[in-house]
Amino acid sequence: MMTSFRSKEPGKRPWDSRRARVNVLFFIVFVMFSILVVRLATLQFVQGDELKQAETEFTESSTPIAPIRGNIFDRNGAPLAYTVSTQSLFFRITEGDLSERMDEIIALAGELEKIFANYGNKNLKPLTAAEIVERMDVGFDINKQETKINGYSYMPRRIKSDLTAEEIAYLLEHRDELKWLEVTEESARVYDERNLAVHLIGYLRPFSAAVNVENSYLSTYRDKKDEYLGDEYVGYDGLEFLYQEELRGENGTKSYPVNAAQKITGPYTLTPPIKGNNLILSMDREVQQVAEDAVTEHLAAMKRASGGSVLGQGREAVAGYAVAMEVDTGKVLAMASMPDYDPNIWHGGVSGGEWNEIRCRYLNGAIRERCADVPEKEISKHPPSLVPLGSTIKPLTVLLGLNEKLFAPYETYNDTGTYTYGKDKSRVNNSGFKSYGPINASKAIEVSSNTFMAAMIGERLYNRGGSPLDVWDQYMKKFGLGVRTGSDLPGESPGDIYYYDTVKQASTQAALVQASFGQQGRYTALQLAQYTAMLANKGKRLKPLFVDRIVTYDNKQVVKEIQPEVLGQETYPDTYWNVIHQGMLKVSKTGFEGSEADYTVAAKTGTSQMSVAGKSLENAVFIAYAPAEKPKLAVAVVVPEGGYGAYGAAPIARKIFDAYNERIGLYGTPKVPAGEEPQ
Repeated sequence: MMTSFRSKEPGKRPWDSRRARVNVLFFIVFVMFSILVVRLATLQFVQGDELKQAETEFTESSTPIAPIRGNIFDRNGAPLAYTVSTQSLFFRITEGDLSERMDEIIALAGELEKIFANYGNKNLKPLTAAEIVERMDVGFDINKQETKINGYSYMPRRIKSDLTAEEIAYLLEHRDELKWLEVTEESARVYDERNLAVHLIGYLRPFSAAVNVENSYLSTYRDKKDEYLGDEYVGYDGLEFLYQEELRGENGTKSYPVNAAQKITGPYTLTPPIKGNNLILSMDREVQQVAEDAVTEHLAAMKRASGGSVLGQGREAVAGYAVAMEVDTGKVLAMASMPDYDPNIWHGGVSGGEWNEIRCRYLNGAIRERCADVPEKEISKHPPSLVPLGSTIKPLTVLLGLNEKLFAPYETYNDTGTYTYGKDKSRVNNSGFKSYGPINASKAIEVSSNTFMAAMIGERLYNRGGSPLDVWDQYMKKFGLGVRTGSDLPGESPGDIYYYDTVKQASTQAALVQASFGQQGRYTALQLAQYTAMLANKGKRLKPLFVDRIVTYDNKQVVKEIQPEVLGQETYPDTYWNVIHQGMLKVSKTGFEGSEADYTVAAKTGTSQMSVAGKSLENAVFIAYAPAEKPKLAVAVVVPEGGYGAYGAAPIARKIFDAYNERIGLYGTPKVPAGEEPQ
């Protein structure tokens, strides 16, 4: 057996072979690195544009889905504004070059025209193919045969809302044939069919309209462009605007993968929206209904009255405003601004004829100035909703006089029916030139003596020197006259004071004398209600509240309880309050006689004068609180051009007090249980 072996060459060492292997390894690494460098150069300089497009090919684009809006209920859960589900048809291009597909799009529009005609609501005019193409928003110009899409193709375009069950069934059954179409659930706003509290509740309009309004509270929407769809309806006024965030809920999203040309390249992913919360108002629907009916019916009654009667003095009145506010909480139980209108008119747009009809009515005259509801050429001949408060200022005038020590609580003044003041011997007269002889402050409120107010407060405050008009102004504002009520309602007016202007036109003395009996400022019904509540609760200025609580959409969980808020507290001796209370308690209250009320009322009538188009007009104003011994409710009524406050406004307040007593109870127990109609 032979043995094979390899002989070692002389001079060779073992590590020489290892070094050779290392050199080979380095060479391989060098080659690989060189290939990598070449590849990177190729990617950057040869395939760069192609790869950049590939990089963006699968980016994700999202469109917001508006949530279901929360509902608005009265204090007992009766719906005043609510959301109903509706099915809408949307058009969305998902693939291909738009310009190359116009024939298909036009054919689709023609097919939809037939579907809407055959299966749509027979009471509505069906959309034409041309209208459908326009709503598709593909920018197709038939004359130029050009296409220019407005916005990204993946953005949905609403073709039609409120689809019928037959339309939905057909569209879903033929979904494979009718491409680019989506049936999506949306919400539609519906308001109470009786148009209750429409001004307080407000209305909705498209976000695209709200965001473009200049110099308005609506400008707050401009910071939220990324949150809303252009055609999404948003709060435009009233509580709909004030509680927009709470009512709206939170967006959902529908996300699509898109390429660099913004074409959809795959299926979407859906994040559902969160429904908005509900508002439970402090308002009682039946009390609100009575307030609105009372204004409307009384305007009609005055128009029917003979011109020579006291009721007939208000024959030219065309509008009325009333507010009922709880004395201890600030909760508003009713707010009437009549005549009103149907807020459902805003959905889908208002025509020129409709706008002419509501141009004055849509504004809330209980919180701001609105024009008289007459033909446009007649508007300048009638007073707006803001009028001087007249003699309803006298309780506050007396309180100022007492607190400034201008006279003693039971000091008497000899009322001759006329008071003369100033170098030019200007005269102040009582209504009808009545003289009352020796009267004190309480009696002056009872009989509504202008001369007492002028001589004992206006004149004496002026003669004391210093800055008397500033003193007057401070008291007015402490009681909410000349400043906003704090309600936060959009568009609320602070009123219109002009006693400082009178100083420039006449004198400080004239301004104070005329202001003492209510002729130097114009205020809203809400301001007067807040002021009346302060007289009733002895100086506590409460924020007007319209919402009791915010709850989840299913009404199962309370999100927030709205608590009473004190904006200011004025403290005066009980003696002063008693003087005012006793005077208001004895005021003659037309409309409260006859069928005797089973509650006591403290009140003050007002008949304010105004010059409109060169003619002197009289406005009816009335404030009151009840029960007088333990006030629960304050009511203010303003009827521009309504004549005497005792006849043109007081009867309206009586009906509101009765309704509140029946539904809620001035003494804590309702006369008529909730759910039953008052007799």
